[in-house]
Amino acid sequence: MFSPGMHMDTDRLISDDSAEDSMVEMVQITPKLIAQDQASNAEKTMIPPELLSYEPENYRIGPNDALFITVWDHPELTTPGGPQQTEAANARVVRDDGTLFYPFVGNVEVAGLTLEELREIITKRLARYIEQPQVDVNVLGYNSQKIDISGAFVNPGFLPVDSTQLTLLQAVGLAQIDQQRADLSNLVLVRDGVTYTLDYDRLSSNDSRIGQIYLRAGDKLHMGLNDNRKIFVMGEVSAPEAIPYRTSRMTLTEVLGSVGGPLPTSASGKDVYVIRGVENLATDKATVFQLNAKSPSAFILANQFEMQPQDVVFVGAAEITRWNRFISQLFPSANILRTSVLINEDIGSNDN
Repeated sequence: MFSPGMHMDTDRLISDDSAEDSMVEMVQITPKLIAQDQASNAEKTMIPPELLSYEPENYRIGPNDALFITVWDHPELTTPGGPQQTEAANARVVRDDGTLFYPFVGNVEVAGLTLEELREIITKRLARYIEQPQVDVNVLGYNSQKIDISGAFVNPGFLPVDSTQLTLLQAVGLAQIDQQRADLSNLVLVRDGVTYTLDYDRLSSNDSRIGQIYLRAGDKLHMGLNDNRKIFVMGEVSAPEAIPYRTSRMTLTEVLGSVGGPLPTSASGKDVYVIRGVENLATDKATVFQLNAKSPSAFILANQFEMQPQDVVFVGAAEITRWNRFISQLFPSANILRTSVLINEDIGSNDN
């Protein structure tokens, strides 16, 4: 007879007769399994080559950019509003259609030009009226090109693209990760309609080339949220709870440690399970990983076994614990029966 208590029938799970009909597959946590997982996780540190091959080019002017054009020794062209005006007041804004008007030069299609290309055009046209003009072009306001930042960032919104070469790491640093809500394993970069999912946690903490990814105008950067990503711990532990899953490298040791570990007085040394579900049980089997905590290598294996979001960690009860629970549930019933007998005997004695 089995006594009441939290217990997982592992014999049925691994029985050959029920393997085809079972909804789960039992897998022992062994060094071989750890090695296979580590090889699989190593792929997460690989960066798509097309992201690494992109090299930023010189800034190209766009609509609504504010330009400051200097013609040396000709203040009437450089600061038509007068020297008392600021540079911003004397800036020339590119029209929505990408054109710009400049005295003696006329309308110029400037959208898509580099600053050097625009400088050469203005210099060549001014040379008709000014002997050997010396021209310089600078951008005062970068308003045409942006990078969209969204998700679990402290400063979501838009980052302007300027003449500096902005890397992905710099953009993340400027936006500032919301450490409490961010899913660091799910950084999404969308470029030209193609979505790249990057494990920011692994890439930024390993010797990867993430620092060589440059962003460009039109890129969208999204940090996933971990609001619904948790690991559930239950059974014979000090404090059963749902633990937020914020990184991509939470180990079984870290999870058990965060809830105070298995109860030394009631937990079974060999019944530590990680239950990993699937989206469709009709076509796929869930996996139950078992760790024999009595094994000398158990601590090493647990420290290398990586968790996944929505995993359930279950620590079973020891045999003596299940027996004690059976007794504790039996005695209250027995006491009720004994009390009833004593009352009946007492009534009978009074009748005599």
